[in-house]
Amino acid sequence: MGAEQKRIVSKIQTTYVKQQEYAEIASARKKKLLVRRLSMFLVFAAILSYLMISSSSSQAAKLNAKLAQKKQLNHELKELKEQRDILNENIIKLNDDDYIGKLARKEYFFSNKGEIIFNIPEDKKGK
Repeated sequence: MGAEQKRIVSKIQTTYVKQQEYAEIASARKKKLLVRRLSMFLVFAAILSYLMISSSSSQAAKLNAKLAQKKQLNHELKELKEQRDILNENIIKLNDDDYIGKLARKEYFFSNKGEIIFNIPEDKKGK
């Protein structure tokens, strides 16, 4: 019994058997086509999901960059508005003759008649 014996069985050649063989072949083809369709669908779904995820992540990165830029520009705008307010105050002060006189005496060492200017150096903080 160590040797396997081949059984020779002949097939019945009836129309029913032929129809069953054709049905099995057709069923195998349908399964094969179904597997192909499903695999193609999965490939396209994977490609589409990859494209959507990469697009979403790149848009999120761009959005974060734009938000950081907006924050930085708002900070610059705030500083520029403060500088504008200071300059407007200086314009108002420069229209006053007394302020111009004080500024000229302080910055350019001008004096009124009878005044003597003493230049005293300012002490530096940190010594």
